[in-house]
Amino acid sequence: MEILVPIAFFAMIAAIVIVPRYFRSLERQRMAETLRAAIEKGQPLPTDVVDAMSSNVRAPGLPPSPQRDLRTGIIWIGVAAGLVALGLIVGFEEPDASYWFIGLSAFPGFIGAAFVILGLINKPKS
Repeated sequence: MEILVPIAFFAMIAAIVIVPRYFRSLERQRMAETLRAAIEKGQPLPTDVVDAMSSNVRAPGLPPSPQRDLRTGIIWIGVAAGLVALGLIVGFEEPDASYWFIGLSAFPGFIGAAFVILGLINKPKS
């Protein structure tokens, strides 16, 4: 019974990541089949359908904007702050455990700080 809890936890994480991607893939596959059938019959393609197919697709090679870097950095710093808070809460029961959480929070904290610095240094391209 004790093994079911970690297995269920990791299965839930996998399901949260895999299931939406699977359904998105099915939707795109159906859209592609519909477009293929329309092209084979010689029907013109509506621009709405072409726009829907190309949505959520980023052009490769585009540099991230400073605003995007700032947002990403703030999110990473928030993750680090959450780990610090968790370490402090766990530290009430087990004082040595708080050091591990605070040390672990340094990684997302420094990543977030780097993104914030990049967002502040880079000038928006107009």
